[in-house]
Amino acid sequence: MDLFPSSHFNALLWSTTLLFSLCSPCLIANSDDSTTQTTPCSESDAYHNLNVVLNPNGTLTRLSPPSPVSPPSPDPNLHISVLSNDFPINPSKHTWLRIFVPRNAILSKKKLPLVIFFHGGGFIFLSAASTMFHDFCFNMADDLGAVVVSVEYRLAPEHRLPAAYDDAMEALDWIKTRPADGGWLSLYADYSECYLMGSSAGGNIAYYAGLRAAGQVENHEPLRIRGLILVQPFFGGIKRTRSELRLMSNKRLPLCVADLLWKLSLPEGGDRDHEYCNPMAGEGPERVERIGRRGWRVLVTGTGGDPLVDRQKEVMKMMEERKVKVGGHFTEGGYHGIQDSDLQKAKELYAVVKKFISSCTATG
Repeated sequence: MDLFPSSHFNALLWSTTLLFSLCSPCLIANSDDSTTQTTPCSESDAYHNLNVVLNPNGTLTRLSPPSPVSPPSPDPNLHISVLSNDFPINPSKHTWLRIFVPRNAILSKKKLPLVIFFHGGGFIFLSAASTMFHDFCFNMADDLGAVVVSVEYRLAPEHRLPAAYDDAMEALDWIKTRPADGGWLSLYADYSECYLMGSSAGGNIAYYAGLRAAGQVENHEPLRIRGLILVQPFFGGIKRTRSELRLMSNKRLPLCVADLLWKLSLPEGGDRDHEYCNPMAGEGPERVERIGRRGWRVLVTGTGGDPLVDRQKEVMKMMEERKVKVGGHFTEGGYHGIQDSDLQKAKELYAVVKKFISSCTATG
């Protein structure tokens, strides 16, 4: 099967360009996003690039057309390699999750590793149903041989952080109890091999959900979390890193846009040294020791063309200093969100993740 269904490719590319490129110069195909630029943009530029308006009541008007979405495919008679189905978590919050199960697991009744995935979108855009993330999870389940659970969480600024972290923890509670899941998890997911994974803002959510979960492991039994998988995680800080300064006008994620995303997502009055943005601020380094004490492993991936790459490496170094078993996979060039629009890069990422999961399994 193709990495992404061909019928969805144009829609995926369109939504990726709109919401991750963020500014009109990126609409040029195959543009080089790693070029050093030194002209900063303003907050008004950032609102224009995101095509949003902040209303007086704190809500956001998103002016661009909604990104393409894909329905689940639970019918076993469909000729596809991965089946998917949606289940509500908390109807009052409009949160839910989508479970992806490889057909091979259904046929063999073999239990597979469980990957709980949080999508990107700067905390303010997109959904677990967005075609780009549906296809990403579909193909990841297929390539890894894993059950993937993609979580729909509430978006900022209507629901500022820590709302997304709260939703992540509520999803873990739902998964451990498996209410009315029709066997999608109980029959096919190995609860002793669980991983929290996210890309961009979702990587941030996976990290902070992991910190919470590490402090209350007994509350999540029989789930046994083995590790965190942070794909180009969205972190920040007031003091600029070299890559942020070098790529401040990067076409995919201009610095002013990243700053605005934080302004719209953090609790009112919070700055970029808030604990949700900067893992090295305050008690962040002490809190990460929880992960080390649990023996969990962490994988951090990134690209040289991402303005956030040096921040990601700093967080990784901090974890190493705090005795966390952490490994990195960083490639040259590229851009933020590359796995969402570059089919080959997505497949390469799956291979890295599969190797990481195998290493966690081997070490017990």
